[in-house]
Amino acid sequence: MNRGDVSNRLIFAYYVTGHGFGHATRVTEVVRNLIVAGHDVHVVTGAPDFVFTTEIQSPRLFLRKVLLDCGAVQADALTVDRLASLEKYYETAVAPRDSILKTEVEWLQSIKADLVVSDVVPVGCRAAADAGIRSVCVTNFSWDFIYAEYVMAAGYDHRSIVWQIAEDYSHCEFLIRLPGYCPMPAFRDVVDVPLVVRRLHKPRKEVRKELGIADDVKLVILNFGGQPAGWKLKEDSLPSGWLCLVCGSSENQVLPPNFIKLAIDVYTPDFIAASDCMLGKIGYGTVSEALAYKIPFVFVRRDYFNEEPFLRNMLEYYQGGVEMIRRDLLTGQWRPYLERAVMLKPCYEGGCNGGEVAARVLQDTAIGKNCASDKLSGARRLRDAIVLGFQLQRVPGREISIPEWYANAESEFGLLTGSQNAETNESSVFENSYIEDFEILHGDLLGLSDTMSFLKSLAELNTVYDSGKNAEKRQMRELMAAAGLFNWEEDIIVARAPGRLDVVGGIADYSGSLVLQMPIREACHVAIQMIHPSKQRLWKHAQARRRASSPVLQIVSYGSELSNRGPTFDMDLSDFMDGGQPMAYEKAKYYFAQDPSQKWAAYVAGTILVLMKELGVRFENSISMLVSSAVPEGKGVSSSASIEVASMSAIAAAHGLDISPRELALLCQKVENHVVGAPCGVMDQMASACGEANKLLAMVCQPAEVLGLVDIPSHIRFWGIDSGLRHSIGGADYGSVRIGTFMGREMIKSTASAKLSKSLSIANGANTDELEESAEPLEAEKSLEYLCNLSPHRYESQYAKILPEVMLGDTYLEKYVEHNDPVTIIDRKRNYGVKAAAKHPIYENFRVKAFKALLTSAASDDQLTALGELMYQCHHSYSACGLGADGTDKLVQLVQEAQNSKLSKSGDGTLYGAKITGGGSGGTICAIGRNCLRSTQQILQIQQRYKAATGYLPVVFEGSSPGAGKFGHLRIRRRLSHKQE
Repeated sequence: MNRGDVSNRLIFAYYVTGHGFGHATRVTEVVRNLIVAGHDVHVVTGAPDFVFTTEIQSPRLFLRKVLLDCGAVQADALTVDRLASLEKYYETAVAPRDSILKTEVEWLQSIKADLVVSDVVPVGCRAAADAGIRSVCVTNFSWDFIYAEYVMAAGYDHRSIVWQIAEDYSHCEFLIRLPGYCPMPAFRDVVDVPLVVRRLHKPRKEVRKELGIADDVKLVILNFGGQPAGWKLKEDSLPSGWLCLVCGSSENQVLPPNFIKLAIDVYTPDFIAASDCMLGKIGYGTVSEALAYKIPFVFVRRDYFNEEPFLRNMLEYYQGGVEMIRRDLLTGQWRPYLERAVMLKPCYEGGCNGGEVAARVLQDTAIGKNCASDKLSGARRLRDAIVLGFQLQRVPGREISIPEWYANAESEFGLLTGSQNAETNESSVFENSYIEDFEILHGDLLGLSDTMSFLKSLAELNTVYDSGKNAEKRQMRELMAAAGLFNWEEDIIVARAPGRLDVVGGIADYSGSLVLQMPIREACHVAIQMIHPSKQRLWKHAQARRRASSPVLQIVSYGSELSNRGPTFDMDLSDFMDGGQPMAYEKAKYYFAQDPSQKWAAYVAGTILVLMKELGVRFENSISMLVSSAVPEGKGVSSSASIEVASMSAIAAAHGLDISPRELALLCQKVENHVVGAPCGVMDQMASACGEANKLLAMVCQPAEVLGLVDIPSHIRFWGIDSGLRHSIGGADYGSVRIGTFMGREMIKSTASAKLSKSLSIANGANTDELEESAEPLEAEKSLEYLCNLSPHRYESQYAKILPEVMLGDTYLEKYVEHNDPVTIIDRKRNYGVKAAAKHPIYENFRVKAFKALLTSAASDDQLTALGELMYQCHHSYSACGLGADGTDKLVQLVQEAQNSKLSKSGDGTLYGAKITGGGSGGTICAIGRNCLRSTQQILQIQQRYKAATGYLPVVFEGSSPGAGKFGHLRIRRRLSHKQE
């Protein structure tokens, strides 16, 4: 790009986000090219001057120190504080929004800006629009994408922030999109450019010569952008003969002799290129420079930053990344990772001139050329937004809060590229139950094709070392780790547990309701091997930290790339001990929460701790586990329960424990409540452990009394339809509704106690004619343990009027002190819905009883209509509690439309009802219909209509399978001719 491209000098206003140096460094490269072309650039930033002036010394660079957003607030170098991020953004950009816009519009007009560029400050785009100036964003992610996950976790109080950011971005002309990009639905048009990378000032040899480091010395650069708090670097962290360059070290930090402190304003690219590998956290700057200079990158995951998996996939695709477990970073177990890194040969050959290309596009745009061509339709953007998990969530004042282009997306015919629904061909490979690779010493396959497939995948593990053809590159780490997991000369135990479809009962389980649950076809398999520590095959990083010959737990979890988590977990089993006793649950919860990328391991390893604490089990042998789940996460079909039940079933079988399915489910609930920290009831675990194929498990959750199995009549069928919205039982809304329910119960008990005292006082006055009501029901209600034991008529006549719609946590605690729920904590500053939350389980229990009775009545259209009506009532009760979602509402509406269509009314009818399931706030709906071909056709039509409206093709769950208790376990051994050499 040269000065001759334009005849006049242009003026650019470039807004830089306040999140870290990475944005400022890539902005520097674009700005440098604009200035080389002869233009003036005004940079609005909170970053230090040296970040820009080290690379650019020009009077055409103007730095204006203003911070207009805050990015993600980090508790430390690796931990993002989600709630603090939202609150800080509100303080920085929302509360003073009017004055910000006024100031920025006046400033933009005063400098006579030709174009506004943003990386990626939302309000900059809106200010440009108000000033009548075009704007362009340059980025690989946007803040609506990042904050969407924060809102899901922190509650809906800050949801308007996400919509405001999306609205601001929508004023942008187009997006200059960098490699490693995330879904960014707010932008209408896109121009892709190569990597934006800072150029080198000095060659490798010159940098090493200045440092006094020979060319053959292995050199790692520690590039964290701030080091974890309280972290001390250790001399023995490095392999012998290695040296480490440390960026961002504090002035008074004392480093070991093999660590070298770099100046705070050092030009980092030169030192990265002079190193043999880099150790740090993933960000656009570090990844782009590692790829450009072909430097292997040993990375540690950051929690709660959604940009990371996209950059990580790019890094690993070009064979430039090695993932380090966070605790190995903090404890100094670096050696196996560094030694692995220098064996890599990064192969990125793409362009690195993104700064020049982006500058040319910006220049052309400023002089009026049309640069964008890749127009994204509203439907495509809506699809992307659903992927983020917030688009169709219920929003108060939707017509005001949601950008117009989102609302209009349903009518657009653009790029409807919804998620592909994975098809399962049950008889694709196996038409009989004979598995030639393994000898089945115990158990029965029960003709389950998914179990046969799982055994086949086990048999193929020994081929992973020889060929990468069995999986995509991003899945190879899982397979390589699994291939080194088992000693094939020893027995392996296999357990299986299905997910569940919540037919009726749902969130009333924690209030003691009757529930009806159906185990689904999709299940989790766990293979486990308990073996003497001397025979266990250990990964290199596990070997590095092993204490003598102590037993070690190693877990591989397939599917990690789908949810941004580490594929492996390992720990010494002795870590579960604290002073000779199993550690407290609270300590265990903290232990697993330290590294969010490995928090998933709490669902698996937590079963071991619960067995230790509750049954006194002690584990002397090492444990290797492979977890493979076909139950999709975040869809409300109990993926977590299936993992817990399959894991505990496998461990119990391998250890020779005889645990009944009911007891096992109760133990698994303790895993989720106390180790994971999710406030769930027990119905999910009970359905997964005790259910049977094509039957409904009927259970009264007080705490877990199985009434029996209810046959699904042959003329009735249930389907699950996924809305595409991620559901989390640990989410703030599920928890807040649960708290509101327990608040309501305590208020009812308190009111009953007061009424009883008054009645007894009148009775003691000897004038029994003045008694307002019988004391017997009040006696029961003053000590009400389960809210579902209160009948609807008693609720309406005695308590409905005394329950407030909403109550502040502080107000409640002042009057009632406790809400007596052991798994939730009241936030004093938060308002909780009480009346709807308390009413729901009382009426839901009644609806489930009626539903169960109707299932056994004579088959008729009236029977199906009544069953469907009960499901519709349940769905609307969820919405009253605040657990609805626009996506699930849309699906229920489509079922209603199918039910009321001329085709259905002209015959016997096909579909009859539907409801949101489980914890609500997204996830899956359950639909009921006649068991016939036309019903299936209508379900598929609903699937396509939902895709046409949103761009997302929902997963349909149909079919059923046995629970873990019915399956039991398999004990298998590889046949001699198939042992891995």
